[in-house]
Amino acid sequence: MTDAPAARLAAFLEQLEGERPARGVTVIVVTKFHPAALVRELAAVGHRDFGENRHPEARDKAAELADLDLTWHYVGQLQRKKARQVASYADVLHSIDSTDLVDALEGGEHPHDRPVRDALVQVNLTDDPGRGGVAPAGLDALAERVAASSALRLRGVMAVAPLDEAPAAAFERLARFAERVRAIEPSADWISAGMSADWREALQHGATHLRIGTAITGNRPAGG
Repeated sequence: MTDAPAARLAAFLEQLEGERPARGVTVIVVTKFHPAALVRELAAVGHRDFGENRHPEARDKAAELADLDLTWHYVGQLQRKKARQVASYADVLHSIDSTDLVDALEGGEHPHDRPVRDALVQVNLTDDPGRGGVAPAGLDALAERVAASSALRLRGVMAVAPLDEAPAAAFERLARFAERVRAIEPSADWISAGMSADWREALQHGATHLRIGTAITGNRPAGG
């Protein structure tokens, strides 16, 4: 098999077809450090969902590829001061983890003229408060705040599996947190979980959105 990204995408989708349940699964190709040309190559074979986690790179890539009908997912940590800038190009915000972020996204000039963005509440699956995500104890209150926001549409939850725990155990907890969010907003049924090394475990516990980088894009370019 060639090392071309389009071939790796086809191979991954074939693996996914053999693993996934009957419902649909969205594959978000995370293209950080890779050039816009790689995104264009994958878009040429029909892929539309792409993820970034670094604001300057994401902004520039989205602008360069504005002629394509793409859905941009921002999967990195959002800084309050950059939140509205990110929301200007990202269609889906995967890392809402505080009411301060919601406040920032609602503020500024002419807030009612900005499009409403799909949003997921990021849950911290570790005991380290320095990691991204809201602590489970604060999940319900934050989900309620997002659901009531004029700037956001609550879609579900997102998490990254801890490095020191079996991914399946972490994603099993995330599935329970997702149930709590659906109790607040029944339509918020997205679970963004699983990356190149643990997407199968994420699928087993209800993931609807997989964030796949290296398995499709290959290693980052030299110097990236």
